[in-house]
Amino acid sequence: EVQLVESGGGLVQPGGSLRLSCAASGFTFSTYGMTWVRQAPGKGLEWVSTIVDTGSTIYYADSVKGRFTTSRDNAKNTLYLQLNSLTSEDTAMYYCVRGGYTNTNVNNYRGQGTQVTVSS
Repeated sequence: EVQLVESGGGLVQPGGSLRLSCAASGFTFSTYGMTWVRQAPGKGLEWVSTIVDTGSTIYYADSVKGRFTTSRDNAKNTLYLQLNSLTSEDTAMYYCVRGGYTNTNVNNYRGQGTQVTVSS
C-alpha cells in the first residue's frame, strides 16, 4: 500500500522559512517522480513542483520559483520542500503526490498534507 506522510508545516512569519518532508513507503520510491501540490483556503489544488526519480531535473511553478527548493533522498525514501521568503499567499495545505501532476495521481497517491500558515 502506498503511504505518503507529510510533516514540517506550521505557523511562520512573512519572510520566514520552513522545510517540509514527505516520508514514502509501500513502493519503490527511487523509481518514481514526485510532486508537491498545495491548496489554499477556498481555492483549488495548485501544482508547486515536480522532481524526477533521480532528482536530476526539477520543475517549479512560477509562483514559487526562486523561493522554494525541492529535493529528495532516495536512500531515505523521503521528499523535501524547502520554503523560503514566505508570504501570506503561500498559506495552504501542502501535499506530496507520487508521480506527476495528474488527476489519477492526485486522487489516488496523495498524502494527508501538512498545513503551512504565514502570518504575523
